[in-house]
Amino acid sequence: MKPNQNSKPTRNTKFKSNQAGKVDMKVGQQFPLTIKRIGINGEGVGYFKRQVVFVPGALPGEEVVVETLKVEPKYSLGKIKKIRKKSPVRQEAPCLVYEECGGCQLQHMTYEAQMEAKRDIVLQALERHTSLDLEKLDVRKTVGMDNPWHYRNKSQFQVGEKKGKVEAGLFSVNSHKLIDIDECIVQHSTTNKVTTEIKRIINDFKIPVIDKKTKKPLIKTIVTRVGFETGEVQVVLVTTRKDIPRKELLVSEIEKRLPEVVSIAQNINPKKTSLIFGDETEHLSGKESIEERLDEFTYELSARAFFQLNPIQTTKLYNEAKKAAALTGKEALVDAYCGVGTIGLWLADGAKEIRGMDIIKEGIDDAKANAKKFGAKHADYFVGTAEDLLPKWKKEGWIPDVVVVDPPRTGCDRKFLDTLKEIKPKRFVYVSCNPSTLAKDIEYLKKQYKVEYLQPVDMFPQTAHVEVVSQMILKNEAGSR
Repeated sequence: MKPNQNSKPTRNTKFKSNQAGKVDMKVGQQFPLTIKRIGINGEGVGYFKRQVVFVPGALPGEEVVVETLKVEPKYSLGKIKKIRKKSPVRQEAPCLVYEECGGCQLQHMTYEAQMEAKRDIVLQALERHTSLDLEKLDVRKTVGMDNPWHYRNKSQFQVGEKKGKVEAGLFSVNSHKLIDIDECIVQHSTTNKVTTEIKRIINDFKIPVIDKKTKKPLIKTIVTRVGFETGEVQVVLVTTRKDIPRKELLVSEIEKRLPEVVSIAQNINPKKTSLIFGDETEHLSGKESIEERLDEFTYELSARAFFQLNPIQTTKLYNEAKKAAALTGKEALVDAYCGVGTIGLWLADGAKEIRGMDIIKEGIDDAKANAKKFGAKHADYFVGTAEDLLPKWKKEGWIPDVVVVDPPRTGCDRKFLDTLKEIKPKRFVYVSCNPSTLAKDIEYLKKQYKVEYLQPVDMFPQTAHVEVVSQMILKNEAGSR
């Protein structure tokens, strides 16, 4: 899945403005600029007459000539016209559609420099959204990859049509222009192969992806997921309606041409929304789920079940969560936003009891199946939210010692954080995919919880995204150590 991009980088990057608070630049204006750092969305950040300027493609330390494209009250957006002084970490991006696609933001930067920039992105978020003393905060070096390519286990390519030919790929940045992609170099080679072949099947048999009468989409998205260790492939066709033309033919040809595809499903999403999946999913062929292995664990993954997109780094991420949980075998553990139970079960050998919850029933069904498969008899899973279940359990006399959470990019629900304050687990392990919402949630909890450390983990090389494992200790517990 292509990570969501924040269209207003100033929401996440601290900057200085002039005393009047007014940007004096004009669109089309050109000026020299020295780039100071990488912004939260991967753009270069500089200051012209004390006004912040965001420049995609520019790198820290570079001296560039910039042309203003957009002027907002508190920032400007520019493009590089000329690089006067090139950064030593600049490199040629290997992807042929890198500048068009927008799925990656940092291919033009060496991987070692990306690791440093991602730690700085975490610091920027903390600087902007918290009142913590960053000099005293333990923000560790980013955990990176040995080979930062072909790491994604799932692609979600949008479907379109151009001159009668079906295309599938990603939309260009801030536009509705679809970039047709056959070979994405951060995707596993199997997802590339399968998606390209499905596109070929649709073209070969002239299966319509657009309703000719209404001009509305019929097939919106091709979702392909592969088990790195098992080789099993799952395909989900996201459509606007259930009765798409020649569906049986499409399924039979996928089965014939792509024997590695062991699970085919259809998801119906008639809404015009940025969300990929709708509420209804129909199993079409093969197994209802595929298997993936991480170390000694094997997971069942149904069509809509959440699973980390980079299995190689997921092992490192979960091991960092395990370190932060610091379990001794005596603790009751809650795995909130648990998905298919991956993090909680990874920590299972150190916990006395595990309870997990999620609002997606299919994910909970998978979590229960995974717990049974792993022999984790002390783990149980519930459909619902932590803010509903935790107070109920407290009344019944059950209070967790440790809570681990891996929320969506929007961060933790405020009701959940209020519940955390009420329940008061001794340790709170926060696995975040968005440093800005992590920082906001840290600030909201700072009276009750002390941040012991933050460990950035690079789950998405070549992009500006960074995951963070944060260990937070209940303050009376921290003070008693």
